[in-house]
Amino acid sequence: MPKVAILMGSKSDFGVVKPAVVVLKSFGVTVEVRVISAHRTPDEAHEFSVNAQKNGTEVIICAAGKAAHLGGVIAATTALPVIGLPVKTDMMGGLDSLLSIVQMPSGIPVATVGVNAGENAGLLALQILGVKYPEINKKLYDYKLKMKNKINSDDAALQAELQEL
Repeated sequence: MPKVAILMGSKSDFGVVKPAVVVLKSFGVTVEVRVISAHRTPDEAHEFSVNAQKNGTEVIICAAGKAAHLGGVIAATTALPVIGLPVKTDMMGGLDSLLSIVQMPSGIPVATVGVNAGENAGLLALQILGVKYPEINKKLYDYKLKMKNKINSDDAALQAELQEL
């Protein structure tokens, strides 16, 4: 069974992470969620990163705010795909987190989704897994078809409502 690890710098980030957990589990993916801080528990971050692949993890999502170094710290010592999930902050509304995650040095890529975009982080992890797992790829196409049908249905309802005006 495919496995995604989700790391967050603080337990208070779980509200941002939860949509990723929900979407991943809805696709049948095993999810490991941990609180690991790049700054406060650097030894644990390093240990997790160097052992992630051996422990069956295939994609890692790192949620962090402010300095938001977690994704880069993890990406520095693994060859697994790392997705950065910037967390909104009071100081700059998450722009600080976004810029910290997206501006990685050459050789340490971290894919990045929008601020507080937990669901998109989960979906991006699923798209990465979909390259290896045809059943996930198929479910993603079904998921996107369902979204398309909803928008088309909403548009048809709006057009009918406009005709009555």
